[in-house]
Amino acid sequence: MAEEAAAASCSNNKSKAVFLSGGVGHHANGLTKTAGSGTFSNSKPGAAKKLVIKNFKEKPKLPENYTQETWQKLKEAVEAIQNSTSIKYNLEELYQAVENLCSHKISAKLYKQLRAVCEDHIKSQIDQFREYPLHSLSFIFLLNVVHTDALDSVLFLKKIDKCWQDHCRQMIMIRSIFLFLDRTYVLQNSMLPSIWDMGLELFRFYIISDRKVQSKTIDGILLLIERERNGEAIDRSLLRSLLSMLSDLQIYQDSFEQRFLEETNRLYAAEGQRLMQEREVPEYLHHVNKRLEEEADRVITYLDQSTQKPLIATVEKQLLGEHLTATLQKGLTHLLDENRIQDLSLLYQLFSRVRGGVQVLLQHWIEYIKAFGSTIVINPEKDKTMVQELLDFKDKVDHIIDICFMKNEKFVNAMKEAFETFINKRPNKPAELIAKHVDSKLRAGNKEYMQCQNIPGNIELTVNILTMGYWPTYVPMEVHLPPEVDGATARDLQDLLPGQTQWQEGKKELQVSLFQTLVLLMFNEGEEFTLEEIKLATGIEDSELRRTLQSLACGKARVLTKIPKSKDVEDGDKFSCNDDFKHKLFRIKINQIQMKETVEEQASTTERVFQDRQYQIDAAIVRIMKMRKTLSHNLLMSEVYNQLKFPVKPADLKKRIESLIDRDYMERDKENPNQYNYVA
Repeated sequence: MAEEAAAASCSNNKSKAVFLSGGVGHHANGLTKTAGSGTFSNSKPGAAKKLVIKNFKEKPKLPENYTQETWQKLKEAVEAIQNSTSIKYNLEELYQAVENLCSHKISAKLYKQLRAVCEDHIKSQIDQFREYPLHSLSFIFLLNVVHTDALDSVLFLKKIDKCWQDHCRQMIMIRSIFLFLDRTYVLQNSMLPSIWDMGLELFRFYIISDRKVQSKTIDGILLLIERERNGEAIDRSLLRSLLSMLSDLQIYQDSFEQRFLEETNRLYAAEGQRLMQEREVPEYLHHVNKRLEEEADRVITYLDQSTQKPLIATVEKQLLGEHLTATLQKGLTHLLDENRIQDLSLLYQLFSRVRGGVQVLLQHWIEYIKAFGSTIVINPEKDKTMVQELLDFKDKVDHIIDICFMKNEKFVNAMKEAFETFINKRPNKPAELIAKHVDSKLRAGNKEYMQCQNIPGNIELTVNILTMGYWPTYVPMEVHLPPEVDGATARDLQDLLPGQTQWQEGKKELQVSLFQTLVLLMFNEGEEFTLEEIKLATGIEDSELRRTLQSLACGKARVLTKIPKSKDVEDGDKFSCNDDFKHKLFRIKINQIQMKETVEEQASTTERVFQDRQYQIDAAIVRIMKMRKTLSHNLLMSEVYNQLKFPVKPADLKKRIESLIDRDYMERDKENPNQYNYVA
């Protein structure tokens, strides 16, 4: 039917050509008119003219032996293309010959004849590959002789590639000659492959599907990839062409990809085990990152895009996924201790690629913070520096979260919980020291000045006045003031404090307290005084006097000399003016020595800390009772301890329970005093 339709189309075209040459024009509306009045002599003026178009009465016949002779020409042309020799006939003539044959119901026979010629040629190519001297890849490994066999492998692959390139070039030319056949008969028969696909089927069946040839080809490709992974330079364009061939032949996944992924899995499994033992964590991480970049480049350069996902997943699993815990146990603490920002960033980036990697990192991050923080908090020898070390540690982990962990909220929350945990490992002391640290900062009297003219925009200022009733109280102290101070006005004291003192280096202006002034004024009346003499003359309380003398004789600006030399002031110590005193500044402020905390003050601080925490304890108890409704004393105590982040003495916890009972948040069970009921 296809041939008849093509022939009819050919006849109609010829009829139209005869009709149009008769001088008939066309209107846009589809009607026709004659070019002149003499064309139809029998037509009357003004009458409609009727045109009739008829086919030839008999279909034109092909000359005798035309079919055989034409096929012979076509066959010779195909064989010339396959043998890379010159074609005797004009390509346009050959194309027209194919069109003529198709127009006379010879399409099916022509297609079969063309397929047979192509099949014979491709079958003749297989022998050169079967006889090619190449060992299998497994044999190479067994003999461990890779140089010669690798060379043979490359030569074999180049031969296969040349055969494939020649085949593609030949089929393109053949199809251009038989294009009319491809676009009519083949297109109308869905069961038939196109001429190009027919060539692919034949090449796949007779060349690549041959067991030995396919084995040698795949082994050779895998060997080249392995050599490249080992650092050797290879012909990447050859690999790209061969793998593209496998993809075009639709055997890439079945024949190559599966084996390639198996070899990749085996290679990186062994490499991961070996390098985890041999290399330090930073070096190993950089190696993993380098491997991932290399494999991604292979996908871009010569592998099929479909291989990317399973390939990268295989590398990540064997080099990272199998060693997550081992990597962190071996090197995370060192990276954090040394503050290796770049390496930590790479660690987070790589662990983020593996399922569960970030979660494992998070757990080790928590354990590190707890362990490091505990060393600061637990050791009593670090009490003096505990708060500053905690602040420095907090700054460090904040920086790591911001820069290395991409501000991940999970790491922020985990850090907060870890700090709560280790700070409360030691009852009360950390909280006490933090409170004292804040108090010392407030007492230090540091003044910050703001240059308003340099700050654009309006500033909103809210001031809360601390009235005198809330100022801290001090124990009044009676002292003996010298005549020049006793009865002086505020203006007089301003003239006396600070005062200028003459030394060998020149005059210096000292900024001192009242007690320090009273001590220094004594040395206008004498050169040397004992502790007892100064105490008697000034009337300053013993502990205050010792701190005052310590600031003048043992501090950074030692305007007095103490005999014997020591850090503390003891009974019988003698003091004199330091004539050799030198200082680079003219105005010198002598700070008072901070008073050491007494046992009573320490107990008071602890009590204040507990007072601040009692609201959290109350909230935890009420929350538990509201949920459980009824609970025994022991179970309530246990659940409260589980919820609180800080330690509480059982006696203090019992007091809070009694307080809540008094305030009607809960009550004792009337039948069982050891059981509590929630009061709604």
